[in-house]
Amino acid sequence: MFSMYAAAFRHIPIRVNATAIFFFGSAGAATAPFQSVIAIQEFGLTDAAYSAVILFAAILNVVASVAIGIYSDRLGDYRLALLVVSCFGIAGSGLIYFGANTLSFLIGLLALFPVFGALNSLIFANVRAYSVTLPNNEQPGINAAVRAMISLSWVLVPGLVGMVLANSGSMLPAYLFAMAASIVCYCLFQFALPSAPVVSDQMKPKVPFLASLGRIARPSVVIRLLAISLITSMLHVNAAVLPLVTTDIAGGSLTDVGVIIGIVAALEIVFILFWGRMEPKYGSVQTIGAGSVLYAAYLVLLGQSSSPMHIYALCFISGLGAAAIISLPITYLQELIPDLAGLGSSLISVNLFVSAGFSAMFFALGTYVSDYAGTSILGGLAGLVGVALVYGLDGRRAAAKN
Repeated sequence: MFSMYAAAFRHIPIRVNATAIFFFGSAGAATAPFQSVIAIQEFGLTDAAYSAVILFAAILNVVASVAIGIYSDRLGDYRLALLVVSCFGIAGSGLIYFGANTLSFLIGLLALFPVFGALNSLIFANVRAYSVTLPNNEQPGINAAVRAMISLSWVLVPGLVGMVLANSGSMLPAYLFAMAASIVCYCLFQFALPSAPVVSDQMKPKVPFLASLGRIARPSVVIRLLAISLITSMLHVNAAVLPLVTTDIAGGSLTDVGVIIGIVAALEIVFILFWGRMEPKYGSVQTIGAGSVLYAAYLVLLGQSSSPMHIYALCFISGLGAAAIISLPITYLQELIPDLAGLGSSLISVNLFVSAGFSAMFFALGTYVSDYAGTSILGGLAGLVGVALVYGLDGRRAAAKN
């Protein structure tokens, strides 16, 4: 199973991109867990104001990801875009840390970080551009290995930053760490990435901007994107209800929540590689369906938990299912627009935004008609609807292909 890392990392461009996405993930992992504390307690934003800021930032990130993806496709070279977007991360983190005031914080979150967030989909587009000349059965494994690097950053960095800043009067230095990680990304793209990416002719389309944008609005793309978003929304629902179920219903503590999240994150790294091996054998539809059903079952069982030990016992199935959901849809989404690597990869950001919207709706509905346990079950059922849509749309074709 770990041979997949060797297969992916023997190619220099893939190795550079995988290392870069680790540091990109590190920048987010260093700041995201503490961002709300910094915004509300240190800069004085109200809960409502902070909610509006993160919503607007998410919308801008989707717009930036799609626009940058389209222009990168037209250039046929992602290196320039990777360098420019990395600079936004450096500027955003530096502005917040050195500015240390509400205005600099808002400018960083609303003007600079949304563009930096596009680096995620850009890296996967660059990986796809390089891997197009490789055997078809290697690409899912490459995507899985690269995606595992983000999970690794979230296992290592939040705890490290938390320990370093535990006795600090401010969590603002987390942005200094993010700035350093962004600088590493820039240096990797500037000095380590080959200057002439191997991009095939079919990945250099001369399609007008609006025509490219219209590809996302095609019914065949929209319905599949919504189906994947329903599946991905289960991750967001879990993020909302797991701490509440653990502490309010199961009688656990916040320490239990932290330990459970850490265990699952560590398991995800291993299971991402497992699913990367399964996908070439059984196809993306079958593996996405299997992993999503497992995660839906986990959410249903989470809703039945009455003690912390029940939730600890669910870590294995949670890690196995989550690993499938965070890694397998990448290739599926890219294949929805296969001739435009940047635009196809930007669907990753669109999916995250839409799935977050679904989860907010499910959380509001679930807590209105039931409790946190019922909300967990509702999230699992919504994910099963997404599985049914994906299988109904592509299951027979995938079965025939396999």
